[in-house]
Amino acid sequence: MTTRAYVKDYPRPQFVRDQWVNLNGEWSFRFDDSNAGERERWQEKFEAIDRITVPFTYETQASGIGIESFHAKVWYDRTVQIPKDAEGKAVILHFQAVDYDAKVWVNGMLAGSHRGGYAAFSFDITPYLVFGADNRITVKAEDGNDTTQPRGKQRWTKDNFECFYVQTTGIWQTVWLEYVEEERLEAVKITPDIDRSVVRFEYEVLGTESASELRLEAVITLKGRTVKRVSLAADRPYLTVEVDLVHEANGPWKKCHWSPKHPNLYDVEFILYSGGEIADRVFSYFGMRKVSIEKGKVLLNNSPLYQRLILDQGYWPESHLTPPSEEAIIADIDSILEMGYNGVRKHMKIEDARFLYWCDVKGLLVWSEMAATFEYHDRAVEAFTKEWLEIVRQQYNHPSIITWVPFNESWGVPSILRDQRQQKFTEGIYHLTKSIDPYRPVVANDGWEHTVSDILTLHNYVETGDGFLKRYANKEAIVNKDTTCNQWKYALAEGYEYRGQPIIISEYGGIAFRTDKGWGYGDSVTTEEQFLERFGGLTGAIKSLDYICGYCYTQVTDVQQEVNGLLTENRIPKIPLAKIKAINLA
Repeated sequence: MTTRAYVKDYPRPQFVRDQWVNLNGEWSFRFDDSNAGERERWQEKFEAIDRITVPFTYETQASGIGIESFHAKVWYDRTVQIPKDAEGKAVILHFQAVDYDAKVWVNGMLAGSHRGGYAAFSFDITPYLVFGADNRITVKAEDGNDTTQPRGKQRWTKDNFECFYVQTTGIWQTVWLEYVEEERLEAVKITPDIDRSVVRFEYEVLGTESASELRLEAVITLKGRTVKRVSLAADRPYLTVEVDLVHEANGPWKKCHWSPKHPNLYDVEFILYSGGEIADRVFSYFGMRKVSIEKGKVLLNNSPLYQRLILDQGYWPESHLTPPSEEAIIADIDSILEMGYNGVRKHMKIEDARFLYWCDVKGLLVWSEMAATFEYHDRAVEAFTKEWLEIVRQQYNHPSIITWVPFNESWGVPSILRDQRQQKFTEGIYHLTKSIDPYRPVVANDGWEHTVSDILTLHNYVETGDGFLKRYANKEAIVNKDTTCNQWKYALAEGYEYRGQPIIISEYGGIAFRTDKGWGYGDSVTTEEQFLERFGGLTGAIKSLDYICGYCYTQVTDVQQEVNGLLTENRIPKIPLAKIKAINLA
């Protein structure tokens, strides 16, 4: 089952148009270790040294290069035919992700630049094009070992260490072109309200200043049946409309909600008319669902939700952070569901929009977590804030996302326990996130040393269920900071008190089988029986405490030197998935 909007490999499945060109594939490529490219004007005459398969980074085998050593500056170049009959349209060049600083030239002319390795961006390249001819696109990507830039699990040393892996440099998600009219939809923010059975559309429209008689229509359908059709004059750039969704097409109760058991999605077609003619048509979708907190519980659609999450870092052996295919994305989600989990905590990675699409379709809950910086500095505050707000806006419409996690384990705010500047930074990010999205919980510092989090999330890698209960049987000792939430960290930062938030164990387990290389948490196991005894004991202990309303096991797959996944890097189960499911659902 897919949405009406679905197009295989379409890089932005929440906002689909018909006329697009995928620019993934072979590009010319070269390193620029001496930073000579701009001085020698490579953007005007590019001499290829290598070929690379975009969107895979040079560090990966999938790229065709597979060199893991660090090169701070890399260049890409290719030609693309722009048809003559596209003249009169605007041509938009999209990058789903480039790490970290990107500059883009078209036919030697600078089209734009972007900073940030995880947010999507685009440029209108129409003024630089020759229609009916080949046009050159040149990209310079500049990365660094700077720990004030959001980098997540990417190493900043020569070799991998602890839980940090090979860096990701340059283009690592899809590059594509889109042909559009000057009068068009730029964005639609979709907000469901199940208590009133309405959905709110906040439109951003381009071309309202120059065009007259613009009209915007939304056609909402559910499983092929029309639910509502609404229209309004597009007489200004920003418009808002609420739509009552009570209708017989929703079934006998005249309403239809989204949940993991029933991931119902409404299709919506947005049509912009100019003088009676169609100027733009966009296909999207939404889910009617609500996330709230009451009396120490997380509620989904006003009912208590017990979250069985698994930590997912989204790495593949041949392509690292880049999914090797859409089929690989779907296979990972299916494996997670088959193990009895109802959600994922995407760890230190802003995931491909196609992953979020399939979570929406299949009903897998998502905690969206920002890639961390690892040093507190004014530059880190600025870089982090700008990119995080881009990401929240870009991911807002996905019903599967139920929690925002801007910070993890005090990374980037290492002195948050007592340093009021770092505390205020997390408070600021919390409130900025709420200013865009007041409807989802925000975890201001996942793991420990919380400031203003909506959920008190705690990390503990004790090896046995008895050991877990010894520490956690006394809730008050944890939340009142009479004891630590693990062996060395307090649950809350100084100056902050427990306010009755839901409590979730958002990292535990990390059990590894004995191997010649790599590591897990605690002693390794050698047999399936040992693993199941330990996994079952820990999971059962967490579930036995009524005040805990969910957990997140570490982790789905092995990642490079970290070998504590339930699956290998190549997605081979170490334990029959049905046995994991039985423990999760017991």
